[in-house]
Amino acid sequence: MSSERPTAGRGAPAPGVSVIIPAYGVAQYIAETLDSVFAQTYRDFEIIVVNDGCPDSAALEAALRPYRERIVYIRKENGGVSSARNAGMRAARAPLIAFLDGDDAWLPDFLAVQTDYLRAHPHTAIVYCDGRIFGDTPLAGRSGMEFSPSRGEVSFESLALSRCSVALIAVVARKASILAVGGFDESLRRAEDFDLWLRVAHAGARISYHRRLLFRYRRRATGLSADDIAMAEAALRMFDKLERTLQLSASEQAALATGRQAYRADVSYFRMKDAMRRGEARMALGAVRDLLPLRRTMKFALLAFALRWAPLLTLRIARWRQR
Repeated sequence: MSSERPTAGRGAPAPGVSVIIPAYGVAQYIAETLDSVFAQTYRDFEIIVVNDGCPDSAALEAALRPYRERIVYIRKENGGVSSARNAGMRAARAPLIAFLDGDDAWLPDFLAVQTDYLRAHPHTAIVYCDGRIFGDTPLAGRSGMEFSPSRGEVSFESLALSRCSVALIAVVARKASILAVGGFDESLRRAEDFDLWLRVAHAGARISYHRRLLFRYRRRATGLSADDIAMAEAALRMFDKLERTLQLSASEQAALATGRQAYRADVSYFRMKDAMRRGEARMALGAVRDLLPLRRTMKFALLAFALRWAPLLTLRIARWRQR
């Protein structure tokens, strides 16, 4: 691993916030991301960009060249996004951490609002907000909390049951609260942030939220979060890991069981959609049959019947509705 710290930062007082940006396959987006940080009204920050052994390092470093005197740049062998964020935290000098992926962006008041919140709520370890989705997705223009709302108090149970959902880009956190649970689990390539919030909540740290729109989250076909089946399967593996490694109360165990069933249903649902998109009626029927015990609705029962007795017509209607 190699690291470079800007000359102006050597010997300077620690900043208020360390902004950690893992970089892998984001050379074409990183300038927009960095510009959104440098446009912040809150100015007391450092930026740590972690090159996680990306294959387009030359393009990334060319894109970073105009910023190199103002950022901390770390190169490391590829270890996944959890490894990159942990490397950034080890280099971070600030008591507060903010996470930003190299293809997303903040609105100018993001750091000001989030740090003000933590200052006004000293017992809150992590605060998150809302933001807009953009990019290659039918959800473009909608806010994150429109389709994944947060309701009520954030706890291990509410996170496991998806009553509260924390977007990593939306977070400013007290570094000590993350280090106290060991940081990101480097064995996880997906659902690593979900795993972290659950462990932080289980440890008793307070997670809070508000609904101001302060970020822009890019959805793109090549992003890790774009594969819905893989994301749901990763959540299931992560739930299994937490059940093995944490001492859970009865209510926490019940929440994990209910959450696990919901993600199993998601896997079957997304497999059904994928099979129908590809025109594979038999695979779609199998996925619907797996889904029915988990989501007993008339809609899926009728779809199973239609795929069984009129598969070609059903697929034709499905393609027409997707136009």
